[in-house]
Amino acid sequence: MKEIFSTEQQERIVQAITVAESMTSGEIRLVVDRKLSADSALDAAVAYFRKLNMHKTALKNGVLIYLATEDHAFAIIGDEGINVRVAADFWDDTKEQMVSFFRTGDVVEGLITGIHHAGEQLKHYFPRRADDVNELPDEIHFGNN
Repeated sequence: MKEIFSTEQQERIVQAITVAESMTSGEIRLVVDRKLSADSALDAAVAYFRKLNMHKTALKNGVLIYLATEDHAFAIIGDEGINVRVAADFWDDTKEQMVSFFRTGDVVEGLITGIHHAGEQLKHYFPRRADDVNELPDEIHFGNN
């Protein structure tokens, strides 16, 4: 699965997560499958959100970006701490920015753009605190397919 991205691309993506999280107490995870692991990208994102224990963060401020590369499908979801504070279309701008890169075939830049934008959005609602700890790993989670 890791062959979807080169080592350098993976490092760029993980660095983007680290930088985005340096601005916020929020947690950002990226899950990559080749094919959808559920009926829809949203269903897959919800399943991974629970599988990766993202619902267990202290402030309920985790964000998961799910991508199925061969099915050209993705979703962004946030935990209840985020969802109670933002409008229903909160992630639409992030998705549009990502899609603009995906359409040109630049998946990595699309992911990095989405990660940075998510971090920018999170810092407004969940600014980084002095006692903040990284509750979840920053690495890419590659699914089984």
